[in-house]
Amino acid sequence: MTFTSIPTIDVTGLVTGDPVHRGAVIAELGRAAREIGFAQIVGHGIDPASFAAVQRAAERFFAQPDDVKMKVYIGNSTNHRGYVPAGEEVFAGATPDHKEAYDLSIDLPSDHPDYLAGNPLLGPNQWPELDDFAEPVSTYYDAVFSLGRLLLRAFAEALGEPADLFDKHVSTPPAQLRLIHYPHDPSAADRPGIGAHTDYEVFTLLRPTAPGLEVVNADGTWIDVPYADDAFVLNIGDLLEIWTNGEFTATSHRVRKVSHERYSFPLFFNVDYNTWVEPLPQFVTTGGPRYDGVRAGDHLFAQTAQSFTYLQRRLASGEITLPDNARPLYSLGREAQRSAPAV
Repeated sequence: MTFTSIPTIDVTGLVTGDPVHRGAVIAELGRAAREIGFAQIVGHGIDPASFAAVQRAAERFFAQPDDVKMKVYIGNSTNHRGYVPAGEEVFAGATPDHKEAYDLSIDLPSDHPDYLAGNPLLGPNQWPELDDFAEPVSTYYDAVFSLGRLLLRAFAEALGEPADLFDKHVSTPPAQLRLIHYPHDPSAADRPGIGAHTDYEVFTLLRPTAPGLEVVNADGTWIDVPYADDAFVLNIGDLLEIWTNGEFTATSHRVRKVSHERYSFPLFFNVDYNTWVEPLPQFVTTGGPRYDGVRAGDHLFAQTAQSFTYLQRRLASGEITLPDNARPLYSLGREAQRSAPAV
């Protein structure tokens, strides 16, 4: 099915638990996940003051000199946390993205056993020495993550399953929040703000400060995601596509022609690192599963390692290796489905 616009879904009934409207919201979310892979959601209940605070924190962080930001360079970490300078991340077409970012995730203590064992995505955040930064960022993370839990249960019901189908897989997941800054760039028409890709996790909840996001439909046409104040952009990720054997699709998207300054705050909702994700039996037809199974954390790490230059250097030196069943970049999503069968 070819879509030409992105729906807006009011999830108030889901957030409040309203028995009259909750079922209708779940049906709308399921329809968007099946037919588009994207939606905008309003009525989400996230305090506007919390978003304003995290935006101020991001603006102050990115306004610092480069040498100060590089004190928390992501390449200094062993669990993928910290500052991402422009050109560090490379997506489709080997085009460096014109953006800078700060990456964080669930903030585990430095004596957590997974971190001590060398897990490449779990452990403490690498916080900058910047007043009034960690607290508003952490508060916002917790609020959006809680919204993600509600949506995960809604997706389970949209698939005709019990609401708690996935709950057991969400305890200490590598669910990343990115603070992204797209600087003013008059020449951006010739260079993408961020290259075309699918998201590697279960789904994404994004709050931008300006338009610029595009998604691709089944005909290969890029469709603008209209900017709406106080709305989250919700999109399906790789893991839900695998779990549902393609019934939910991770739709490729990109940021183009960012000629004005723009900030973006995606939270990539994920399940626990060691969760084994494979097509659920109820979605497998007589033709068999369309996807091989993956370990959730290994899939995220493999995709990340293939798109960050500091990790590519570690791969080249033999310091790290890709998981045995690592998928190549850009092998899931609507565009990949058109070009070749998933395996």
